[in-house]
Amino acid sequence: MPTFEEARTIILAHIKTLGTEEVMLLDATGRVLAEEIAAPWDIPLWDNSAMDGYAVRSADCREEVTLPISAFIPAGSLPHLPIGEGTAIKIMTGAPVPPGADAVVPYEETEEGDGWVKITGPVVARRHIRFQGEDVQAGESVLRAGTVIRPPEISMLASCGQLLVPVFRRPRVAVLSTGDELVEPGEPIAPGKIINSNTLALAAAIRELGADPVILGIARDNREDHRQKIGEGLLADVLITSAGVSTGDRDLVRETLEELGVLPLFWNVEIKPGQPTAFGMKNATPVFSLPGNPVSTLVTFQELVRPALLKIMGHRRIMQSGITALLREEVRKKPGRLHFMRVRIEIENGRYIAETAGDQNTGILTTMVRANGLALLPADRGVFPAGTEVQVHLLDRGFEMLEG
Repeated sequence: MPTFEEARTIILAHIKTLGTEEVMLLDATGRVLAEEIAAPWDIPLWDNSAMDGYAVRSADCREEVTLPISAFIPAGSLPHLPIGEGTAIKIMTGAPVPPGADAVVPYEETEEGDGWVKITGPVVARRHIRFQGEDVQAGESVLRAGTVIRPPEISMLASCGQLLVPVFRRPRVAVLSTGDELVEPGEPIAPGKIINSNTLALAAAIRELGADPVILGIARDNREDHRQKIGEGLLADVLITSAGVSTGDRDLVRETLEELGVLPLFWNVEIKPGQPTAFGMKNATPVFSLPGNPVSTLVTFQELVRPALLKIMGHRRIMQSGITALLREEVRKKPGRLHFMRVRIEIENGRYIAETAGDQNTGILTTMVRANGLALLPADRGVFPAGTEVQVHLLDRGFEMLEG
């Protein structure tokens, strides 16, 4: 049985990106750039005004001065002539600065009359001008491969005229729940039945990362249904099953995966919750078999599946954000396995404080809802006094901290 770190190392050693594709610029939002992008031209393309105001020669404005307005340059037009000595040109933000002008004076620092403008103070050269290439020069690298494309990257790509963007492919991730006890949300709940929350929770987590979930439904506790649905799932880029990986009479996932040619790489991990977590490969398709308990499903997805999906999608940063926090109260556990304790993180006097999010029983889903972090309690310890420093993995759905 591997440790948590060993299991994650095994998983990531078998994960590869899926190749690349080109998408339209707006559709690249949230995707991972697959190639370096270099600027095809200078940005800005020409010297332009950063303000609405007047283009002048600073040599004419060493003190308060009144200058005739010789021309007007709106945005989107070009200056017809260089600026004349001892004159001013009215100019709009973004308009090209006329040859000879070396500063722009904003409207609010002037007084305008009929055909003239008074400059009320000395003017410094280069003021309020955005110079050609001051942001980016032609041929300069502007975005690296592996960059997550956010609105600022969309703006840069658009500024470079990049209408088609090379990105890493998003995986199709098949999700399968197993068990005769399950009913889908909205169906009548008969005695002994349980609502299948895992499928939608996993699909939501997959979609949140930017991958595409493929919902396979529920495999009932018979070999035929398991073979049919797992076989369908193996046609996706990744398969995730939940439940059916223990050793009960109706836990058929392990046997079915082996029959379908999935190479098992481990079947348990020294963690709690989530010990009955398995991982294998069918050719290039990773297969994750997670526990059926909803809390265990979400924890093992967060800690073991999420980094793998991020790597598949070309992300450079694939591990969870982590902090060091102080335990608010004493915590006890049984030594032997790494525990992921659901916690609330707050800030008090400049320090992160971790307090339990509630009952840590794996059947208590409300504790997972309240948590904004998972505290890692090492396997070799059983008692953690109040004030002990612990490592905490932050949960991605939002990290809300309260100032104490």
